[in-house]
Amino acid sequence: MKVVLFCGGQGIRLREYSETIPKPMVNIGYRPILWEVMKYYSSFGHNEFILCLGYKADVIKNYFINYDETVSNDFVYANGGKNIELISSDISNWKITFVDTGQSANIGMRLMKVREYLQDEEMFLANYSDGLTDLNLPDMINWFSKKKEKTAAFMVYQPSQSFHVVKRRRDGTVDEISPIGNSGLHLNTGYFIFRKEIFDNINYGEDLVEEPFKRMIQKKKLVSWEHKGFWASMDTFKDKKLLDDIYASGTPPWEVWRKAEERFDRQINEVTPFEHGPN
Repeated sequence: MKVVLFCGGQGIRLREYSETIPKPMVNIGYRPILWEVMKYYSSFGHNEFILCLGYKADVIKNYFINYDETVSNDFVYANGGKNIELISSDISNWKITFVDTGQSANIGMRLMKVREYLQDEEMFLANYSDGLTDLNLPDMINWFSKKKEKTAAFMVYQPSQSFHVVKRRRDGTVDEISPIGNSGLHLNTGYFIFRKEIFDNINYGEDLVEEPFKRMIQKKKLVSWEHKGFWASMDTFKDKKLLDDIYASGTPPWEVWRKAEERFDRQINEVTPFEHGPN
């Protein structure tokens, strides 16, 4: 399936970075968070991307035009650098469509502006490009594909931070206070699956989650998939620091593609003596 990535926002709460680069280009480790999201989808076989560009679109375009495979791949360096032979590749099978969807367009309008590139898609994926997860995507896709009458699905996540949710009256009287993890509240993580009927629910100027989603709720066309594993967004400098620390640990849970590599390594190491040949 094609993957629509919303990467035109300014990331105001990450102003330290956003004054020079768009939010999706803020690095987590060697690569931008946009790359981490794309690599996640690619690991499940979804290699065709549509980037909804806006703020500092040239930075994103130039990053891929001048993409350096050696940053995150093993390679052989020879002849004083005149010959570089890649041992592996990140993006050789990616197809990326870059679409300028406007400097100040909301998510709904960015999606509408790439409608023509999704004409032949019965279903497609979409993402805010600022959150990372270890969600087993095929499970969610298979679940949604069976719900033929539904138009859209998105992944939800129950927050576990040490905040408390408060129910209060207009005069300030508190009726209830409880940990957010016990509140029953869930967050929209920005991991979406849409059928093409989504476009029939968006009017000009509308944001995606406001009017269109409320319209689908009334029609019982919107469903959610709860994920209990890892998910974290990068909205603030504190969020970025957390993701940097997780990455530095050496086992970032969102890099699901490494699990396949680890399984392969284990298989190699577990080869029996007989398979090595007679002594």
